Amino acid sequence: MPPRSRFKAGLLAVLLVIFAIVAPISYLGWRQTVPGVRASRALPRFIGQTPAFTVTLEASRGNVTRAEVRVVQGGRPVTVAKSDAPLGPRAELPVRFETASLGLREGAATLEVWARDDFWRPFRGAERPIVSTPVTIDLTPPKVEILAATRYVSPGGVQLVAFRVSDAQRTDVTVGQRAFPSFAYGPPDKGARVALVALPYDHAAGTPIAITARDEAGNVAARGVPGQLKPRAFPRDTIKISDAFLQIKVPELLPQRPPSQPLLDAFLVINREQRKQAETTKREVGARTAETPLWEGPFTQPRNTKVFSNFAETRTYVYEGRAVDTQVHYGYDLASTKQSPVPAANAGVVAFAGPLTIYGNVVILDHGLGLQTLYAHLSSIEVKVGDRVTKGQELGRTGATGLAIGDHLHFEVLVSGVSVTPLEWWDAKWIRDRVNRPLKEAGLPEIGNAGGVARDGPARPVSAARRRAR
Repeated sequence: MPPRSRFKAGLLAVLLVIFAIVAPISYLGWRQTVPGVRASRALPRFIGQTPAFTVTLEASRGNVTRAEVRVVQGGRPVTVAKSDAPLGPRAELPVRFETASLGLREGAATLEVWARDDFWRPFRGAERPIVSTPVTIDLTPPKVEILAATRYVSPGGVQLVAFRVSDAQRTDVTVGQRAFPSFAYGPPDKGARVALVALPYDHAAGTPIAITARDEAGNVAARGVPGQLKPRAFPRDTIKISDAFLQIKVPELLPQRPPSQPLLDAFLVINREQRKQAETTKREVGARTAETPLWEGPFTQPRNTKVFSNFAETRTYVYEGRAVDTQVHYGYDLASTKQSPVPAANAGVVAFAGPLTIYGNVVILDHGLGLQTLYAHLSSIEVKVGDRVTKGQELGRTGATGLAIGDHLHFEVLVSGVSVTPLEWWDAKWIRDRVNRPLKEAGLPEIGNAGGVARDGPARPVSAARRRAR
């Protein structure tokens, strides 16, 4: 073999030997440097009486084969969650325990997450937590003190609650399952909060009204709100649907209707589904409210108007002599001359202005603390969202847009999107007794001047054979 060939063969042999040595070492080094299991979910900073959270674990290679969560206090580790079963490449480990029963006490502690995978590495080394974070154990629930509340309440009415709460991250005032926001109110050193809570028209006796406070550790304190429920009856009515009405309104409110769909079927879609959509929008708008009261004194009914349809009136819709649907009418229908000016019932800020399904053209005013008024079926709108308006300022003109039979104003009062009877808010005495009296009893400032009289006085609900109705 020539010298050059022998040199090349020797060099190749040396390279093969080097590769045979280096490749396994590199491979083993790579396996050794592959990261272990990672916890991809933030851990709590506080632990309360019954903490509940989830730790998400993810293996870089292979599967998570073991996971454990410990609380270490005073050098003593306490296992609060554990799994020795294969969990797959990504797993969620639920953690829930009773703190006191495990011998843990209030104060500082450390929360540790331990986990390992089944990916082979040349050297395992000493096992250690993949996450270790300081936590505070807090077993003391927030303190809730009720300062005052409206004494007498009725379905379709409103209750004001004034209270004080300490060490709470979140506070809800609830009527059954429905939560209402509360707002800081009065001198800061008093630490008081107020909430307007609405009792829906179908509020049942025995439905709890309560304040629930939760701190960052998850501890909960609840207090029932005192009050005496006074029954209230609501009317019923029949609305006759004609073909002429359907031919006018269905194309306006359901332009996407297939030509083959009967007008009555399309009407039922409008009366049911679009009505639900409007209720959802009202709740969404109701969640955006000023944290201070913007109204002053009683709310006013427009001059020279008459109530033609009542609040919480159960309506049976009749077509060709048979009942086809039943819905509840929220608010008052107010009749006046055609395209009459629509005044703001009180001072506020425009929260919504535009079309709203069955309500046609609508303006919603926010008066703060969750209290809002709605003006519907307008033929024109003269304000825009964000405008500040004064009591009596013109918002637009009455009309017959939406699911309206004739020109009229549909007027509602809402609390956090829940419709309540306008009659209470048109009544200066009611505001003085049911809103400002509990504020005074709590040592808090009264809202505005409730001593005046609503323009033209509050109207009594009436029934009428002829309805200008939705």
